[in-house]
Formats: sequence, structure tokens, C-alpha cells
Amino acid sequence: MGFTRIPLDLPHAGKVSFRIALQLEERVDWLSPDAKALRDGLRELQELLHPIHEQGENPPGPEALRVRDEAARLGRAVTTEIVRLELGADRLGQCVRNLFECLELGQEGADLGLQAGEDPRSLQRP
Repeated sequence: MGFTRIPLDLPHAGKVSFRIALQLEERVDWLSPDAKALRDGLRELQELLHPIHEQGENPPGPEALRVRDEAARLGRAVTTEIVRLELGADRLGQCVRNLFECLELGQEGADLGLQAGEDPRSLQRP
């Protein structure tokens, strides 16, 4: 399976986390108890990445890697909830893939994007 390799880009990962929220906005009853884990995971991801997105550059060395690892953990949890709640869709899956690409985890993102509904025949896939 093809995937895109790009350098760590935490500011853009922050932007993608908001795109994921936008894709979910009309699909999720955010007040439902079933959506709690998704809501909490997405909120934590956005809170982690938003300051970096606003600053526009990766934090220095070890801090960037710590944030990347935490963002990946949260991204995995969000994807698990997307699958569990059967919310997958092509554009949403593309956003999940893009998030992991920004975290230098393109191969994992290619797989998670498909799980989140990305069409394997999409012209957007590498």
C-alpha cells in the first residue's frame, strides 16, 4: 500500500484535526453518551495541537517528538471510535490519513485512513 512521506509538520496536523471535526460535525450526535470517547479524544487532540498550529512551527527537538507521539496516540483512539460508531466516509478517511502523514507516520495513516472510510480507489491516495 502506498503512502506519502513528509517531514514532521505539527502545525498542519493541528489544522487537519479541525478538518476531522468538521467532517464529523453532521455525522455525530455529540450529546450522545456513545460519542463521549470520540468527543473527548478529538478535543484532547485539538487542545494538544492548536497552540502549535497558531505558532506555525514545530516545537524544538524532544518536545516535538513528545507531541507527535501523543497526537498519534490520540489519533488512533479517535479512529477507533470512528470505526466503532460506523462514521467512516471517504473525506474523513483522507483527513485521518493526512493527520498521520503530518506526524511522519504515513504508512500507518494509509491503513487508518481506509479504516475511517477512505475509498481505496480515491485519486487522493498515493
